[in-house]
Amino acid sequence: MTPTLIITVLVAYFALLILISKITSKEDDNESFFLGNRRSPWYIVAFGMIGASLSGVTFISVPGWVASSQFSYFQMVLGYLVGYAVIATVLMPMYYRLNLTSIYTYLEDRFGFWSYKSGAFYFLLSRTIGAAFRLYLVANVLQILVFAAWGIPFALTVALTIALIWVYTHKAGIKTIIWTDTLQTLFMLIAVVLCFYYVADAMDFTLATAIEQISLSEYSKIFFFEDVSSASFFPKKFFAGAFLAIVMTGLDQDMMQKNLSCPSIKDAQKNMFWFSIVLVFVNLLFLGLGALLYLFANEFGISATGDDLFATVAMHENMPIAVGLFFLLGLIAAAYSSADSALTALTTSLCVDFLEIEKREKLMQLKIRKQVHILFSVILFLVILLFKLINDESVISTLFKVAGYTYGPLLGMYAFGLFTKWQIKDHLIIPVVVLAPLLTYILQVCAPIFWGFNFGFELLIVNGFLCFLGMMMIRERSLE
Repeated sequence: MTPTLIITVLVAYFALLILISKITSKEDDNESFFLGNRRSPWYIVAFGMIGASLSGVTFISVPGWVASSQFSYFQMVLGYLVGYAVIATVLMPMYYRLNLTSIYTYLEDRFGFWSYKSGAFYFLLSRTIGAAFRLYLVANVLQILVFAAWGIPFALTVALTIALIWVYTHKAGIKTIIWTDTLQTLFMLIAVVLCFYYVADAMDFTLATAIEQISLSEYSKIFFFEDVSSASFFPKKFFAGAFLAIVMTGLDQDMMQKNLSCPSIKDAQKNMFWFSIVLVFVNLLFLGLGALLYLFANEFGISATGDDLFATVAMHENMPIAVGLFFLLGLIAAAYSSADSALTALTTSLCVDFLEIEKREKLMQLKIRKQVHILFSVILFLVILLFKLINDESVISTLFKVAGYTYGPLLGMYAFGLFTKWQIKDHLIIPVVVLAPLLTYILQVCAPIFWGFNFGFELLIVNGFLCFLGMMMIRERSLE
């Protein structure tokens, strides 16, 4: 697979995204950019959210996890269904009732200025690191497969990557992303299905045989009830999945902005229902592909594991060239469908939550939004270059995981706001939201040493609980 062929496919791909942008960006205003004029068809939003939920990291990592954790991730996926049900029945009705553009405005109405800014700040921090990490992975792949052979520096590759996102999102924002995400989800699913087919074919498996071999393999165990201390223990995974869905979708401006672009709460709820059902089967497909990739690797003597497995098999000499191309296209589609909406959501949050542009004149609002959009494009560029400068995979992965800790305070604040009637001393919220993630990290480090207990994704619940307790300590007692 030559660099010229790869770049030809990429040019055609992004030309299609830019064409969609041209069609959908006739109205260059903030209402289109932030909420798509609240006219997005729910079924288009639902399909596009699949790609946004499955980032480039997930695209290569979920199949790679199968050797070390089997299908235990599916326990978490089942928990997602509970989380999405909470979002559809509790959070989204509130967002629509309050007619929110930024979901963090709720925190100001409920608690006050500092709670509002703290929630919005943690979103900005989490999404900036997360989006930069995903784009860093894709830029690295493009650099190795294409641009390095042409002598193009990594910085230019990154600049081009981000510039392409800016080109097709800078006018209509979420209105364009609703449709480009749909296209990118389609490409991602086609890539996975084709890879599954060709890997099975290379092993002389029919579809039925492939499914049978996967189910008989050592990789296909789903439910784990034996070891309470294991990160794969069913209750841990299930409840972690439920809470992860709540915070990383329901309390995340990026994901909720798509839902808020639907015309009504009923449409948004239909979107959430069908999206959650389809996502279960899509994740099962990824896990099945992972098992098949490991069976292929065992048969052909491939030593690659983890995140390297999918790419190694896709580029293997026994695979048709189409598999490698669709793997690359699927990876880029998964990463871009996450990153483009992140750029739009970051722009929305800074404009609404910190710059309060709704208080400015219309022309000034438009100017500020465009400047902020460029600003975040530059910030993502600089953070990606910082990752490259660090050049240590374990350090970068740690930074990505640390960003995940910042969702805990959001979980605690929203839970306290929704399920209690207490008010808090708003100016004291900052120590609470700083200490909760810090104590959670200390607990994660100490638990295996002192108690032989290993925390998994359920740390999010612990983080949120500690924040909730902290808010109990700073509540306004005089009003009880």
